[in-house]
Amino acid sequence: MAHCKSVGSGEKALIYLGRHLYRGVIREQDILACENGQVRFRYRNAQTGKSEKRALSGVDFLWLILQHVLPKGFRRARNFGFLHANCKRLIGLLHLLLKFDPKRFMPARKERPAMLCACCGAAMVVVRTRIRATSSAVVAVLPRIGVAI
Repeated sequence: MAHCKSVGSGEKALIYLGRHLYRGVIREQDILACENGQVRFRYRNAQTGKSEKRALSGVDFLWLILQHVLPKGFRRARNFGFLHANCKRLIGLLHLLLKFDPKRFMPARKERPAMLCACCGAAMVVVRTRIRATSSAVVAVLPRIGVAI
């Protein structure tokens, strides 16, 4: 049995937890009021997509928030392993091994309208494009040039 005692309204605990929650289960500006042991907050209903307001006792509100806190030693799965943003080569290898073609599930690419020359109105052809640097070193960037045909 744990030794528990009242330490006030819980407002300081709410502020403390708010600072340490990852990417916020609820944004601070969505907590509308904390008065008389009741917390009023705004949230987005997942089914309707509309913003709604709700009031709960402080204990019930904290219980809802703490359901989203992972136990000690656990990590969010989307940030680790092959789901990490830097593992594109591994994902490509998995696609190859599983004979999965992600292009089948991508929408068809729309053709861009031709760029027209401001002087003569003819369609221009892209000769060079800007290439992003792959390292932190400074790389010379060639200018983008359009040629009328």
